[in-house]
This record gives sequence, C-alpha cells and structure tokens, in this order.
Amino acid sequence: MPNVLSEVNPLTRLALILVLTTPQLLSVDWVSAAVSLAITFMCAPLCGVGIKRLLAMSWPLFIIAPISGVSMLLYAQEGGREYFSFWLATVTDNSIELALAMMLRVLAVALPVIVLARDIDPTELGDALAQILKLPPRFVIGAVAGVRMLTLFKEDWHAMAQARRARGLADRGKIAHLASMSFGLLVLALRRGGKLATAMEARGFARPIPGGGRRTWARESRLVATDWWVMLAGVILASLPVLVSVVTDSWRFLGL
Repeated sequence: MPNVLSEVNPLTRLALILVLTTPQLLSVDWVSAAVSLAITFMCAPLCGVGIKRLLAMSWPLFIIAPISGVSMLLYAQEGGREYFSFWLATVTDNSIELALAMMLRVLAVALPVIVLARDIDPTELGDALAQILKLPPRFVIGAVAGVRMLTLFKEDWHAMAQARRARGLADRGKIAHLASMSFGLLVLALRRGGKLATAMEARGFARPIPGGGRRTWARESRLVATDWWVMLAGVILASLPVLVSVVTDSWRFLGL
C-alpha cells in the first residue's frame, strides 16, 4: 500500500496533526466535522492505512463518541422544537444538532492523529526535536524514551493475556477482565518507567556535558521540499471543512 508520508520528517507529521485538528476545536457544527471525517477516510489509504485497518485501530472511538453525544443531547442549550423533557434533561432541535456534531468531531479530531502518528520512529522524532526545534537535549531524550515505551503497550497486553490464560484467570466477565488487565498494564508501565529513569540517570543522560560542550547526534534531521509540500497540502485540506461550513452557514464558533 502506498504511503506518501514514508519519507517525510516526523516533525512534519506533528505539524499536520496540529493543522488538521485545530480548526475542529474552534467550531461545534456537524458540517465541518463531517467534511473533515470524509477527507480523513479518503486520505488514509494514501498514508499507508487502509479503511479496514483504520476502523480496527480506532474501534474504541466508536464507543467514546456516542457517550459524548448523549451528554450533549440531554444537557445542551435548548433551541428549536422540544421533543423530550425530564428534570434537567431536554431534547430539542439544537441539542440533537450539537450531539451529532460532537460525535462526528470526536472522530474528526482523533482519526487523523491515529493515521499520522501510527509509525513515527521515536529516534527520528528525537533528532527532529533537537536539531530543528532546538529543544533541550534532556527533554528530547526523555521524550524519545517515553514514546518508545508506548510502542510496547500492545506487546505487554498480549503477554499479560497469555499469562493470565495460562493461570486460569481469563474466565471472568469482560468488564472485570478489562479492568484487571488495565490495572496490571498500569503497574507494569510504572515499574518500567522507574527502571528506565534509573538506568538513564546511571548512564549520565541527565548530567551536563563536561567542559560545556554540545551534545552531538548520529543522524542529520532537516526539512526538505517534500515536507513543505506536504504541509501545504495539509493546510489546504484543513481549510476545506471550514470553507464548506462557512458557505453553508453552519459555522458555530466555539458553539455560539
């Protein structure tokens, strides 16, 4: 499957995430969210993520989105025709529109992040943060270590599931099993983080370089023409939902 982002700098991907998601935080309307969501599904295969794979990776969002919509449906600002009312909960035309907008917006903000951040190499990301953004080396090294640890969560979850199955602890309800696995994963992550911090401290990552010298990097990281073209394409794609929303008179700045 083609991936137009395979050769771009990791910093370009972070810039795309910022450009594509920020406009979705400025308005609460279903038109811009729907257009942005459609653009994400159309562009995902070009970024190396097929539609089926994207849906498989983002299935928790399809549970979270309706939950956010229900609260907006029942307790949003009233407006238009009233369909249902009980104590503080009121369902009107405005609350239905806001609920739909909120559900679509959760997907429109989260799915581009999944597509763009899927295969970022932590080492290349650290090189870009240090050499292009000139961030402090201590912060960069910590960020690289943290991002690399995130990639191990899936493997840890699989190993814990196999260990619990071997011990006969997997025959519980799904909710109890999920809660127990999540707590175990949290404990494992905290222990690993503590050991990693101790190891990095012992190897001198937190100490200044003797003589006031600058830290060197094994690989050069820079932005090339491809990165700037990709950023330009991202700005254009991020502008389309806003333009469509404004033209259709659906734009609601911060929900107003």
